[in-house]
Amino acid sequence: MPQAIPGPAHAMAAAALLDRTIQTDRSRLVAILSASLRDITLAEDVLQEAAVSALTHWGRNGPPASPAGWLLKVAQRKAIDRLRKTSRHTRVTEALALLSNDDLMPDQDFIPDERLRLIFACCHPALEPKSRVALTLRTVCGLTTVEIARAFVDADTTMGQRLSRAKAKIAATGIPFAIPGPDQWAERLNAVLTAVYLIFTTGYVNRLDETRDLCHEAEFLARLINQLRPDDPEIEGALAMILLIGARRFARVSPDGASLPPDEQDRGLWDADKIAEGRHVLETAVRRRAPGPFQIKAAIADCHMSHPGPDWPQIAALYAALWRFEPTPVVGLNGAVAIARAGDLTRGLSLIEDLKEALSDYQPWHAARADLLARSGNVDAAREAYAQAIERATTDADALFLRRRLNEIR
Repeated sequence: MPQAIPGPAHAMAAAALLDRTIQTDRSRLVAILSASLRDITLAEDVLQEAAVSALTHWGRNGPPASPAGWLLKVAQRKAIDRLRKTSRHTRVTEALALLSNDDLMPDQDFIPDERLRLIFACCHPALEPKSRVALTLRTVCGLTTVEIARAFVDADTTMGQRLSRAKAKIAATGIPFAIPGPDQWAERLNAVLTAVYLIFTTGYVNRLDETRDLCHEAEFLARLINQLRPDDPEIEGALAMILLIGARRFARVSPDGASLPPDEQDRGLWDADKIAEGRHVLETAVRRRAPGPFQIKAAIADCHMSHPGPDWPQIAALYAALWRFEPTPVVGLNGAVAIARAGDLTRGLSLIEDLKEALSDYQPWHAARADLLARSGNVDAAREAYAQAIERATTDADALFLRRRLNEIR
């Protein structure tokens, strides 16, 4: 048994150990507790209480052999105390029975990784898409409510309420903390990967000096899901896409702050290691011969980095393939741009005009239309379209890029 070291130094060492343990193991502990309690809020509360107890206990008696295991055991005991004081409806009774049966609970020295079950619960179709993303960031990535609110440009209280409602819905409706069966796997996995991709895109357009790097968090989630569920081509496709697009992240804005498309970026700023890994992961996925939307999107990202410039004919073909999986106006818009850039400007512009009713409030539609109108020589219409795009720009970088384009045709 470790010898106690009296005084402030021992207390500081205990606090440092607790901080490291929470940083590395919090999501695993929350996942295990949530699966047994079927209540994320309760799981987080009892883990927090266990952490408070750890400061006192570890500061007095020294650190345990397994800090994470100690926290899990104490959190389970605190959960039992809480459940015994609540009404004994079926869910509470089942959770209490599980927590009270030592044979069913993980050993302190071996904590299984149940995070995939937690991710599927957070990304359940019964929850709103934005809530899925926010809850995944909170429970799996450990971001604070303030950090999540900042990422979504929401008020702290608004985001806190959103998270609370999502957790309450999981508990009240009995959303399972389980990996779906074969009949639901493809549909539910797509929701999970879409949530991860939304986390990535939110971080991709954020300032590079944000306190929490959401691109990094999304990459972490994609790697985690790939590790917990290996050999799935769509998971590999999502990871490859995040790596390939993320490799261009530090080149996407010019020195004076304007957005830059891939064919205008400084390739010397691209992350060669990420590109190589992304291409390797994509090749592995494609060899499984089970094509899906995320693999196609990864291939599109790869084609944008072809030498000496984007492979527009291949990009157009890939968008045609993606349309079979996702027949949405946005996919149609991107496919039309690729067709135009591949050489058929008239057809591409016609396809974009056909999307006016569906995308008239969508800023990228106005930007794409402006670019193709300018390329076709219709200067007056291009100027008007650029003005519409600038008015709808969501970032200063995009607005500056569009103003430059407008000035060029003047």
